[in-house]
Amino acid sequence: MELGKIKILFVCMGNICRSPTAEGVFRHQVSKAVQTDNIIIDSAGTHAYHIGSSPDRRAQQAALRRGYDLSSLRGRQVGPGDFQEFDYILAMDRDNLANLLQICPPQEKHKLKLFMEFSREFSQREVPDPYYGGSQGFENVLNMVEDAGLGLLEEILARKIVKG
Repeated sequence: MELGKIKILFVCMGNICRSPTAEGVFRHQVSKAVQTDNIIIDSAGTHAYHIGSSPDRRAQQAALRRGYDLSSLRGRQVGPGDFQEFDYILAMDRDNLANLLQICPPQEKHKLKLFMEFSREFSQREVPDPYYGGSQGFENVLNMVEDAGLGLLEEILARKIVKG
C-alpha cells in the first residue's frame, strides 16, 4: 500500500454493469465524504468481452437517475499487475471471486473479497448480474452498491488509511 493512498478495484464479469456502477457510486460517495485524492478507484472484468466499451446503457440510465455519471468509464480486463497495484480487489459475486483466485499470486490473495461483505443492510453476499433482466435489476444493483460502498468507506476511514 502506497503511504497515505488506498486503491480499490471493483470486479465483475464483463465490466459493463456491476463493477462500473460500483466505481461510479463509490467515487461519488468518497467525494461527498472526504476531500482527498488519496483514494484511487477503478473497475475491471474477469473476461475480455467488453474491453474499451462504455457501461451498459441501462446501467448508465439507472445510475444517472440517482446522480451518478458513468459515461466516461470504459471496460477493461483484470491484468496481472492489478494484484500488486490495488489494496482492495472486490468481486461482485462468487464466480468472479473464484476467477480472481485462480489468477491471483498467493501473496496477494488477502486483498480479494466479495464487495457485499461491506454491506450493512443486505444479507445477500452477491450482487446479481442485471444484464439479462429488466430495469429493476439495475435499481437493485444500485441499492446494494450504495450500501456496500458506504460500509467500505466506513472501514477505510476507521482504519485511518486516509483522513476524513
